[in-house]
Amino acid sequence: MLFRRKRPHRPATARAKTPIAAAMPAVLLACCLAAGLAVEPAAAQDVKSWQSALAKKIAAKHVYPRSALMREIEGSAKVKVTIDRSGAIQNFEVVEATGQKILDNAIPKMMKRLDPLPAPPGDMDDSRLTFIIPISWRLN
Repeated sequence: MLFRRKRPHRPATARAKTPIAAAMPAVLLACCLAAGLAVEPAAAQDVKSWQSALAKKIAAKHVYPRSALMREIEGSAKVKVTIDRSGAIQNFEVVEATGQKILDNAIPKMMKRLDPLPAPPGDMDDSRLTFIIPISWRLN
């Protein structure tokens, strides 16, 4: 008699939940402050709205690779992203890899799906904006 190990059903497009959505606003606000960007009371709401839109798009485009799901591989990465005034991704660099080839190979594909990101508020003077996006793949 053969016995098969039952695997829990996980859809191939399982998405990360709170790690990205929860971390994004704080990370982006810190980046805005570090870059000396306007975060005065009037502009703060615009920045928060932009951060929220950015976090929503990242969470919506975040896909758990099927092969990583099947092998129950988890990991976290950090990607430095530079966007222009329209939100188009000009450049990205993996500054902290997961160490898992399957997940690391998913990062460029994710950046392609994310392009363009929501445009930053008009009162941000820089023609380009650079910030870090934390990416987490966790099985729930």
